[in-house]
Amino acid sequence: MRVTVLLLPALLVSMDLSILFVAAPSISAALTPTGTEWLWMMDVYGFVMAGLLITMGSLGDRIGRRRLLLIGAALFGAASALLTLATEPWTFVLARALLGIGGATLAPSTLSLIRGLYPDEHRRRRAVGAWTVAFTGGSVAGPVIGGVLLEHFWWGSLFLINIPVMLLLLVTAPFLLGESKSPHRARFDLPGAALSLPAVLGPVLAMKHAASHGPDARAVTAAAVGAAFAAAFVVRQRRAAHPLIDVRLFRARAFSAAIAANTAIALAASGVGVLAFTFMQAVHGLSALHAALAALPTFAGTIAGATLAGALAPRVRPALLLASGLALVAAGFAVIAQIRADTSLWAFIAGYAILTVGAGVTGTLANGLILGTAPPERAGAAAGVSETGTELGAALGIAVLGTAATTVYRIAMEDTAATGPATETIAAALAEPGLADAATAAYTSGVTTAAGISAAVLLPVIALVAWALRGTRPS
Repeated sequence: MRVTVLLLPALLVSMDLSILFVAAPSISAALTPTGTEWLWMMDVYGFVMAGLLITMGSLGDRIGRRRLLLIGAALFGAASALLTLATEPWTFVLARALLGIGGATLAPSTLSLIRGLYPDEHRRRRAVGAWTVAFTGGSVAGPVIGGVLLEHFWWGSLFLINIPVMLLLLVTAPFLLGESKSPHRARFDLPGAALSLPAVLGPVLAMKHAASHGPDARAVTAAAVGAAFAAAFVVRQRRAAHPLIDVRLFRARAFSAAIAANTAIALAASGVGVLAFTFMQAVHGLSALHAALAALPTFAGTIAGATLAGALAPRVRPALLLASGLALVAAGFAVIAQIRADTSLWAFIAGYAILTVGAGVTGTLANGLILGTAPPERAGAAAGVSETGTELGAALGIAVLGTAATTVYRIAMEDTAATGPATETIAAALAEPGLADAATAAYTSGVTTAAGISAAVLLPVIALVAWALRGTRPS
């Protein structure tokens, strides 16, 4: 029961990243945003959450992870209510930003509380596996639940469902969860927190802008500013008496390898995942709801992978198990890279299911290594670092792989003598007579290119993980 209280907020935090995928037409029709406003409506939740994860994880170590969880639940619920009342775009943007702040408190709190609830390695691994399924599966559950709700209710119902879960958390957590925090009294590193926000948001903004407009001066400036603040943040953390994160954690090969594995998985999966629903709808003609339902085997794959990791971890060396999980992800992408527009949709689903099994194995073992390697008093900060890496990997994956897929699509369509919007989006091409076959073939080529790049990116990470974890024994 106690771990269930932590799984529900983890599920909702992840779900609210993807639930707008199926709600875009309904929300756009109701609030009539401009193109720029819609980008902010989509992106601000992830931006804010990514920028605050390290800060909130460290804050939980100091004031209490349960206390921070309850604060985040109240804010997440209030922001969800505000979203349902939005009547114009910028109210929606503000509410999504507040939701991001709430998400940044909930995500590291839920994972770090598991560290205190389950000091036994075996039980903690099972709990971390369940958390991994909830957090990873939320991105799949979001479009599924969103599609079902939109069949019967208005778009605000997508956020209204958060409120009873947060109320349940507020009522039950004080009784089911003990407080957990660092035993050492330390001042909060406010200068470090101020430096961490632009250090994270700089590269995210650069990648998002480059994906839409190319690597122009604005993207380069954002990246340079982010890099400068990142360097200043590292210097601050090395010199501060009570830093947000102990940079010495990265000297532990198991910790660094686990962070690298989670980041690589997020990069590859998010980059192809953002293309998947359009592929199923535009190329294979599925509705938004049917596309979401067709993705359910990927959720089952995550569960299978987490279960497999929990069963094998006590007997198999981490180097072999984590590398094998990453190899399964690469194999799944390799399957997707072979499909064509006329290939059965089930080949695509099968490849995706294979990679989610690998993601379940990798996420469960990597998160377990992160919590097990970090000192108990630093569990919140360690969880924040892990999830920040995941968010940055996802942003990089969407930017780089999305750009690669778009470029392949554009070149293929220009070769057919198509012009205008039809060379930019498959939706525009399908609206023009005679372009359907060329457009579906071009979009499929973009998806397979992104999948091939993902598989290639994972290969050196597999080697790195196997080397970094050599000699580490099962636990």
